[in-house]
Amino acid sequence: MSPALFQPTPPVPPGDTSDPGWLLRVVRDQRVAFLGVAIFNTGFGFICFAGFLFLFGHERYLLALLCAHVVSVLMAFVLYRHLVFRVHGHVLADLWRFETVYLSALAVNLVVLPLLVELAHLPVLLAQALVVLLTSVMSWVGHRHYSFRRTSSSGGRAR
Repeated sequence: MSPALFQPTPPVPPGDTSDPGWLLRVVRDQRVAFLGVAIFNTGFGFICFAGFLFLFGHERYLLALLCAHVVSVLMAFVLYRHLVFRVHGHVLADLWRFETVYLSALAVNLVVLPLLVELAHLPVLLAQALVVLLTSVMSWVGHRHYSFRRTSSSGGRAR
């Protein structure tokens, strides 16, 4: 991984008076804020997956995955946008970029989950827990460097 990935959050540019949000005011490090929201959202998404799995049955685990994806992505978008990256404007563009990061993770999930369940004969929830470890790293890199990226000319601020 790139050393730049682990650099502290840059200082607020001069003249920028936007509110960093309560989570960044408390933890003061975007990486820690991201991790906190990621842990919450991972648990939330896993509970959604388990709930849809219960609702649809274990045979339809891919349908449960798709439904949980929609619900947890929308929750994650709101949390990351307001608590971690604190950007303004460009909601639909940000949502599209955010979803493309998660679509990449979903594609990995749609390939690896059946391999673990059908070929390795792991229980569905255990297999999904293992996949989540991989896709969490993908999410950090994608959101930090793509979803909420701002240039000085685009307006808004990603902290």
